[in-house]
Amino acid sequence: MASSQQAPKAEGSSHRWNIFKHKSTKQALPVQNGEISASIPINAVYYPNWRVYRQQPPSSMNLDFITHIFYAFAWVRSKGDLFFSDEYADIEMDLDGAKGCLGDLKAVKQQYPHIKTILSVGGGGEGSAPFPSVSSSGLVRSMFAQSARTMVDAYGLDGIDIDWEHPSDPKQGQHYVQLLSAVRKALPAPKYMLTSALPAGEWVLKNIDLAKAWPQLDLINVMTYDFAGPWTDACGYHAQLYSPKEPHNDAARLSCSSAVAHLTSKGVPAGKILLGIPTYGRSFLGAENVGDRFSGGGGEEGTFEYKDLPRPGSVVHFDEAAGAVYSVGGEAGFVTFDDPRTVHMKAQFAQQQGLAGLFFWTGTGDTKDGRSLVETGYRALHAS
Repeated sequence: MASSQQAPKAEGSSHRWNIFKHKSTKQALPVQNGEISASIPINAVYYPNWRVYRQQPPSSMNLDFITHIFYAFAWVRSKGDLFFSDEYADIEMDLDGAKGCLGDLKAVKQQYPHIKTILSVGGGGEGSAPFPSVSSSGLVRSMFAQSARTMVDAYGLDGIDIDWEHPSDPKQGQHYVQLLSAVRKALPAPKYMLTSALPAGEWVLKNIDLAKAWPQLDLINVMTYDFAGPWTDACGYHAQLYSPKEPHNDAARLSCSSAVAHLTSKGVPAGKILLGIPTYGRSFLGAENVGDRFSGGGGEEGTFEYKDLPRPGSVVHFDEAAGAVYSVGGEAGFVTFDDPRTVHMKAQFAQQQGLAGLFFWTGTGDTKDGRSLVETGYRALHAS
């Protein structure tokens, strides 16, 4: 899922293509099979369909600690009809008798009936390219909405997630709201869920009348990551909880807390916000400290999955004031990422602010041991 947080000078990575109260000593248990109460905090993950080619179907994720799965991505044609971005991976590949990842996801729901499954439409690059045209016509918006309803019903899903990256001007923002309205009519609450992934950067949010958007939505998934990357002039924390008093550049002014403050200032109810957490770190070669210049990035497109961090030979540092972790050394240089300490802080922040909970991009980048970010988030959200 793309999450470019800077103005267009900075081409961000993405929901990427390729790519509350006080702590208690009481242990939170995994959700048991059965209906999940609406009052229970949400601990969601995105599942990107291309991960099946790395032997990671939806059933491979840490399902005991997940309440919602956003299946990424379906795409949309210019006439408004939805289609699979990878039909073989989505509905044809044999996965222990299930047909494709969506078949595997259906089996997951049989084992964990409390988990809500939502089809995410769009994503970075090609996935979002048709949205400006599709959303500009009432007839095509209606086709999109009906196609979304058909696909949701056909595959036993619970709703649709709109991941348009991003409305580039107020006119597109107006069409985005109209698209939400059309989909909401076709997918009425409470039977169906309608959510949307939005960036933390105000340069995009200013194009959207949030006061008109949020009433259509059950959840807004705020992509609070990718604050720093190869598009910035210096390295920095890419998912910091708090903004520093003296930011080293404009990108460093952005944080999870600043994004939530902006949304709520525009009237978005805190209880409709999910705070995004990355299960990957960003690498800055040649850098050792926040604000240093860098000479590229290590890993895959400048990133390492959380389960592959910290890198051999590196030293991990915790910046409690910022709510950020980084490592220095080894072949990856300066790497900014989240670990259980920062996820616990973000879960507590979510509770204190009255947010709906957390989501992780992605569920496949996590571990399934004691270092699991998804499990940490779940346990922290459900501590009482």
